[in-house]
Amino acid sequence: MPDAREADGPSTPARGPAGPAPTGTPAAGDELSALRRRVTAVLVVSQILGGLGVAIGIALAAVLAERVSGSAGLSGLAPTAMVTGTALLSVPLASVMNTRGRRPGLVLAYLIGALGAALVVFGAVVESFPLLLAGMAAFGAGSLATLQARFAAADLAVPERRGRTISLVVWATTIGAVLGPNIAAPAGRTVSGLGVPTEAGPFVWAAGVFLVSAAVVQSLLRPDPLITARALAPGDHRPEGRSLRAGARAVRASPMARLAVVTLAVSHAAMVAIMSMTPLALSHHGAGIELIGLVISGHIAGMYAFSPLMGWLADRIGRLAVIGLAAGLLSVSALLAGTAGPSHAQVAAGLFLLGLGWSAGVVAGSALLTDSVPPPARAAAQGLSDLAMNTAAGVGGVLAGLIVAQAGYGWLNLAGALLLLPMAALTVRRAVG
Repeated sequence: MPDAREADGPSTPARGPAGPAPTGTPAAGDELSALRRRVTAVLVVSQILGGLGVAIGIALAAVLAERVSGSAGLSGLAPTAMVTGTALLSVPLASVMNTRGRRPGLVLAYLIGALGAALVVFGAVVESFPLLLAGMAAFGAGSLATLQARFAAADLAVPERRGRTISLVVWATTIGAVLGPNIAAPAGRTVSGLGVPTEAGPFVWAAGVFLVSAAVVQSLLRPDPLITARALAPGDHRPEGRSLRAGARAVRASPMARLAVVTLAVSHAAMVAIMSMTPLALSHHGAGIELIGLVISGHIAGMYAFSPLMGWLADRIGRLAVIGLAAGLLSVSALLAGTAGPSHAQVAAGLFLLGLGWSAGVVAGSALLTDSVPPPARAAAQGLSDLAMNTAAGVGGVLAGLIVAQAGYGWLNLAGALLLLPMAALTVRRAVG
């Protein structure tokens, strides 16, 4: 694969460690502002497509897993494999971005996601459950691309608008997340005469959407935002060594970066653990599929639709204040959902606040992490944060099922609230320190 700076052509900055940026580097004026807007627009388009691809596929993943495995008890392994794959791929894909730029990393992530979707379809056709799980793990790369896009948007953003820029890209996921489940059934019907199980049809579409996303990023995300940001930064802008090691070193060196990683991991783990068990809790209290779908839709709206508000607040009142808001919202959501009992309306309110708290934590945490590490180490630190997020979510999802089975949904929410204590304590310490 060619070096990202060479692939961008003469307009891409490529200076030496201590030398000035070349004349092709966008100036700190109208040209740079136009570049910021164009990069954000391309990322918004790719995020809509990427979110659509993930949502189409995941909508029927558990149903497909049950069909192929023949066991309802194994159906939950499909989304678990996807989360595991997202975590495992975080570091190597961050390494690609760290050394070659955002564009090659995002393109590779979408291509791996498309390959994973194809493998899921093949596994369904030959009725191989291990192949299906391997495909779901690779499919997780598409989800990882949508996560990393928020950091690509932050590369060139001015610090005082970084939260809003990140939140705009996060918000764009709303469109795909809402459309995806609604077109999963029609996508299944399109393959009914091709020898492909109906439940695998959405993955055929997901593969195509990921390929389009890769093409959009490859052709339009030029010059590369990370390479450009490094070229515009003073001093040595070369990437700092291996991704995981460089990321860990940068995070350890900054108390704010440590808080950011804790915020991202805890917010995501609490959200996934509680959200994943809520449909089961609702069904035990007599809720039908339509009501469960409505509650989850409200939760998704809380996650994405209000992210621009969280970005504005993060820029206006500060990252720490919004992280504190996230801890408060997540705690209140756990209290409402955990004590709701048969009240479906109270569960719905709790799930909406759960999504809102996640949004506050992810937007403010992502902005704080980008603020807190030097440009040469940002991609590595961001990859480490996504590894932490998805590992925490995977563990949280597994433990959530065990807690509900042994103690109940209320105790799960209590555990989620207790999980927030380290995040809240670190936030207070940084605020007063």
